[in-house]
Amino acid sequence: MPFPGGLWWLLCCRRGFTLLRRDYGEAEREADGEAEEEEEASFELRAHGDQGSLEVSLSQPTRSSSGSERSLLVAEEMRSLIVDKGPGPVEDEPDALVKGWLQREMRGCMKTPWIRPRKYWFVLTPDSLDYYSSNEKGARRLGSLVLTSLCSVLWPDKQLYKETGYWSVTVFGRKHCYRLYTEHLNEAVRWVCAVQKVIDSKAPVQTPTQLLMRDVEEHRDSPEVLEQIYRCNPILRYTSGPLYAPLLPFPYGSLDQSAPGPRSYTTLRDEAVKLFNSLQQLESERDPVPLMQGVLQTCLDLPPLVDEIYCQLVKQTTEPPAPGGQGDLHYWQLLTCMSCTFLPSPPVLRFLRFHLDRTENRFPASEMAKYACFIREALGKTKGRECVPSLEEILVLMQRQEMICTVHCPGAPACSVAISSHTTAEEVAQELVSRLGLSQSPNLFALYEQSRRREQPVGSATLLADVLTRFENLAGEDREQDPPCRLCFKHYGFLDTDNVPRDSLEFALLFEQAHEMVLRGYVPTSEETLQTLAALRLQSLNSDFSTHAPFPRLEELFPPRVLHARLPPLPHRPPKCRGARLRAGLLAGGLWGQALAKQRAERDQRLRGRLREEGASTMAAIVEKWKLLQGMGRPEAMAAYVALVREWPGFGSTLFDVDLQASPVGAGPQRLWLGIGAKAVSLYKPGEPEPLDSFCYGRISSFGASDSSTFRLSVEDRDLLFETSQVDEIAQLLKTYLASAGAQRLPRPQEPPTSAPTLEPTVLPQGLCPAPSPWPPVGSSHS
Repeated sequence: MPFPGGLWWLLCCRRGFTLLRRDYGEAEREADGEAEEEEEASFELRAHGDQGSLEVSLSQPTRSSSGSERSLLVAEEMRSLIVDKGPGPVEDEPDALVKGWLQREMRGCMKTPWIRPRKYWFVLTPDSLDYYSSNEKGARRLGSLVLTSLCSVLWPDKQLYKETGYWSVTVFGRKHCYRLYTEHLNEAVRWVCAVQKVIDSKAPVQTPTQLLMRDVEEHRDSPEVLEQIYRCNPILRYTSGPLYAPLLPFPYGSLDQSAPGPRSYTTLRDEAVKLFNSLQQLESERDPVPLMQGVLQTCLDLPPLVDEIYCQLVKQTTEPPAPGGQGDLHYWQLLTCMSCTFLPSPPVLRFLRFHLDRTENRFPASEMAKYACFIREALGKTKGRECVPSLEEILVLMQRQEMICTVHCPGAPACSVAISSHTTAEEVAQELVSRLGLSQSPNLFALYEQSRRREQPVGSATLLADVLTRFENLAGEDREQDPPCRLCFKHYGFLDTDNVPRDSLEFALLFEQAHEMVLRGYVPTSEETLQTLAALRLQSLNSDFSTHAPFPRLEELFPPRVLHARLPPLPHRPPKCRGARLRAGLLAGGLWGQALAKQRAERDQRLRGRLREEGASTMAAIVEKWKLLQGMGRPEAMAAYVALVREWPGFGSTLFDVDLQASPVGAGPQRLWLGIGAKAVSLYKPGEPEPLDSFCYGRISSFGASDSSTFRLSVEDRDLLFETSQVDEIAQLLKTYLASAGAQRLPRPQEPPTSAPTLEPTVLPQGLCPAPSPWPPVGSSHS
């Protein structure tokens, strides 16, 4: 059936006729548009409604420069960037570096499968990338992309080749992006390397802000010259108008959207302009905290913007219309949060310190001067953050105060500790060790992150402000989480559990930690002993038996996994063939599926009823044993509890669930407990009291992380590989015991991965494999 006339005309007419893969109409229009856009200014601060750039007056009328260190002024930069290459016939380029046929994407033609990209003759010169209609002498130049140090080029994408059959070469310029395609990988690589070499040979482009920052630094001791610089250059002062270009140079090109984070960004230049608009909104915001946190999050996601935001904040706090007003103080408060989160580069840091000194001298004893003093002190302590400040921390920083952190101690009241944005977990643990009178204990202590699902130690160098931010984020994601995340102060390693005084706070900590091990099923013993332990726990909580005494839940006294082990196992069904699975899937939505769902509901109800019966019988047995403890005091009950737990040879070791990979050929992974103690490393079969094997530290030749989920332990002539999610904790605990006990024979060094950092001998014992994240605990003066 022939096409209707109108449809045939629409398919053939596409802003010019495509004949023999040459587009005469669109190519000329695109070339004209490129020539016009390339003449626009690159770095400028435009006044509202004015298309011309502001004049930038420097204190030095001329500046000597040579080699790659030369810097371009605004007018000189424009003249050097714009090459006089208008459309028209040209002769052969004598300085051409690379020539060849490439296909260029025209307005999204790669997204339109029935329109092929157009083929052009490309010529790379030391200054630009030009393309022509053909390779004949005198052919018409259709476009030119000026190459500067800010241009960028992307390597060929294998995924795109699989989808389209073309290898791509993408070159980003100030206003244009050339997406070029070829069918040969070696040709694409040749063009990418040549373009990158030209970009690398270009002198760095500096913006007027950078040049003026250097002038301010050179004349900081000349007040008259400085005042003239600020008076003649509005780009250094507060502005109420929008910013049309960033203050600092950023490379052209799109961002890597695969970067972590839920937010999507455009180019760095566009994001810098958007952030300036956000800063101006701070002046009129009644609640600026969420907006401040959003700016900080953008800087965390895009680290190159940190210097830009510092420069924008310095600009907006320089000679504002109402010094000390609400809008001005909002800028200073955001600058305070920035100083506690990010450290700028040295040139921006020097300019920022000069701005703080100038503000204190011009407005002494003002709120601005107080913020300036606080920021100066914070910059001396800031080393970088993993998370942006929480909403609570931002509110505290706006008042230049400290936060109050609550740390829970098992068997003792919670402790409130004043912390700043720079306080580490080690500093808080040391303070608690001193406050709780544990300085003479030989055992090791640390802070832990606790939640309903997991518990892990906090690294000694970790900032507690980052931990509190994570808690805030988790609370926002899981509002039904019960109990919430919290910080807890506990034993980290046991070096001596026999000589802990029974009337001391440390013994209460030891008792609570032993009870946690029992509830998690990490104390393999008989069910009779577990019921006795539960009775002793009740005696320590409520003293003698009474019908009016509060009863904790059974899962707070007895290991839940023991009750679940009594239930009959689910029937094992052999795997179905493909046809059976298909028939089951077809029947699942009908009456047969409803019958299956009803059977499952009835089976779950029977299991829950059976579990309640088992729980009631277990609780009755525990209460009978509790009645036999009449007259036993709380200290005696705690001591008896710890004595029963200590009967297990592995008491005092930290247990990790691991899968042993070094099994015989053909066997699968074996689930084990890896016990890390002060004297040896032991392997236990879950639920078995005796270890399968035990290795003293003298037999261990090396250990470390093979990858993020595999821990390697080399014992004499064999290697053991353990699959675990706690590789870092295992490695650091081994190092801690060796360092604390002063092992006479340290494990021999193992060749670390090439990506692992080099260890300093003064930090960790020599010969240990480095862990990706350090977890050194806080101990007493003995450790």
